[in-house]
This record gives sequence, C-alpha cells and structure tokens, in this order.
Amino acid sequence: MSIEIRNVSKQFGDFQALRDVSLDIQSGELIALLGPSGCGKTTLLRIIAGLETPDVGSIHFSGADTTDVHVRERNVGFVFQHYALFRHMTVFENVAFGLRVKPRRERPSEAQIKEKVMSLLKLVQLDWIADRFPSQLSGGQRQRIALARALAVEPKVLLLDEPFGALDAKVRKELRRWLRRLHDELHVTSIFVTHDQEEALEVADRVVVINQGKIEQEGTPQQVWDNPASPFVYGFLGDVNLFQGRASEGHVYLDEGLQLESQEAVGSTNSKAFAYVRPHDLDVERYSPGQNLDLQGRPTGIVVQLARAIVVGPIARLELIPADSTQAADNGGEDHLIEAQIPAQQFHDMALREGETLVVTPRRAKVFVDEAAGI
Repeated sequence: MSIEIRNVSKQFGDFQALRDVSLDIQSGELIALLGPSGCGKTTLLRIIAGLETPDVGSIHFSGADTTDVHVRERNVGFVFQHYALFRHMTVFENVAFGLRVKPRRERPSEAQIKEKVMSLLKLVQLDWIADRFPSQLSGGQRQRIALARALAVEPKVLLLDEPFGALDAKVRKELRRWLRRLHDELHVTSIFVTHDQEEALEVADRVVVINQGKIEQEGTPQQVWDNPASPFVYGFLGDVNLFQGRASEGHVYLDEGLQLESQEAVGSTNSKAFAYVRPHDLDVERYSPGQNLDLQGRPTGIVVQLARAIVVGPIARLELIPADSTQAADNGGEDHLIEAQIPAQQFHDMALREGETLVVTPRRAKVFVDEAAGI
C-alpha cells in the first residue's frame, strides 16, 4: 500500500499544526516522522489514519483518494505509546478483539481466530503468556501485544505513535531491533512517530524531519545524518557545537579566530555564517604557545580550558570553555561550552586534568551561510 500526501495543511484555532506538507511513502516502507514536541508529526499521522481531516490537501492510498474516507474503512492498524490494552481481557482476547468485532460476513470462525491469534503471538514471541492479563506483563510485553493486536486485522498500513516512549532505555533498544526484524518479515507499510533521533536513525528506511509544521528534510538515515539540509536538522540530529562568524570568498572566519575553507562560502562577501561541528569531529591536543598557528600566524585551532571530563564506557566527553573569556562572556558563558568526544583510552593516555589548557581543531564542519545577513 503506497501513500501519497498532497499539500496538507491543518490548523487548530490559532495554531498552525501543518503547513503545505507533501510526502510519498512507498509500499512496504518503514518511515519515521521525526521532530520535537508540537512540530506536527502526530497530527500528520492522525490525518493519514483518518482520525483528523486536513483543512487543505488530500491523502491517497495506492492512488485512491481517501481524504474523506472514514477511519473504519481505511484498514489501518494503530499502536499507541500507552498500549491501550483492555485490562479485563487476557492477552489472547486482546489480540482476538479486532477479529471478533468484524461484520458477521467478514468474521473468521472461532477455529480460524484461534489459529490466527496464536500465530501472531508466536510472531511477537509471546505465545507462552496467552492466558495472562495485561497487569501481569512488563511494559515491553504489553507493547508487543498491542502490536500483535494491530496486526490481527491484517492492516494495509501500520501506524505507531511514539510506540516505545513509555519504556525504559534498555527495553526501548531491544524493541527497536525487534520492530525492525518484524517489519523485514511482514513488509507492511509502516509509519512511526518519534522525537528520539537514535530511534529514527536506527529503525527507519527513511526519516522525515518535521519542524513547525513543515518537512525540513527527508532521506535515508545516512543521508540526513551526513548531509543535513538546514541548521535545524543538523542541531536536532545529535549533539553539535555551533560557531558563528562571517563568510567571504570561500572562507569562513569564526569569531574564535579560526579560519575554515568552505564550498558554501564561495561567492559570499561578508555574509553571516554558522559552522556546525559534531563533538567527535574535534581533534584535542595540549596547548603550547605558538603551536596552533600556521605560517601566516593565523590560529589553526581554538584554545580552550578543560572544565569537566565525563568518562563513561569507551567515550570521554570533554566540556571546554574558550580561553578568550570575553568571547565566552559575550556568548553567555555556559551557553558557549564546546563539547568534544574522544576515546576513553586516548583521554587516559594523555592524562588530561580539569583546568588544563588545550587546543581543539575541527576535522569536519558543516557551514550554512545567511546571505541576507551581511556584516
């Protein structure tokens, strides 16, 4: 089942939830709608489901216009954050519910229902608890039962709204892997909403990043990670350091005194520039006077002080303050912390101590130039 979303807008009172959203979802794809709270991702999911009607625009299922088709006629399956299992029913009865309430002419026999339910419970690896009640299950087990119940009616589209949001980190990680494996078996067109970047990048075939009711970028997890289309996408997909400066003739001159070459700055003349650097893309060395200068006497790195080091597992996370205290103060002090990540072994080998002066050098930076904001 393919889905075509065309120029969809939706407003609630004064709040514009969606703004002219268009998106094509291929049959059998697993899509993540990713964005912060209030960005419009759940509204879009509910419009696809038929639980909301767009003010403008249309929804097509495999070419057929379903914009005004009732939710009961769309043949979609739902999995919500808080399970929504019937507490007075056993696991078996919960999964069988959707089959038993079908119109009489479409309803399977009891023997067929039993075979179908037990087959689904085996699929989600919980056939051994068919007689238990939801209160006797763990959160992860309840969510798998909710998924089995959604799949029982053989939906053409599976919709999941923050499906693992109520679970602890370890269970979430296990269920993410499990959902991916399950999808590879079933190939049902699936759309899930999440604000968890790692979840979206790990599970989805394609990630759709939404911000303030608009699609900022769509692409494979690797595409959106390697080539963010906007400052918002770059900042939303994981930790990042932001440096400001000006762009001119292929170079970016950062406020910290560092000069970077940048294709994005070609053709610019004194335009405002923003350079984004991931913590793991910073080289860290000890500082010695004159060491971080090129042949023209220009800085090749940023002089910083090690304020705090957090070493957990194989990674050391360093919180660094620019040595230029005026610059730090101008940027709000703590807000201008630079974060670097290095292997824990390197941290121990260097025997770094808090309070030391270091030099950090970006290996890779993503530059965005604001031509409208000349300096």
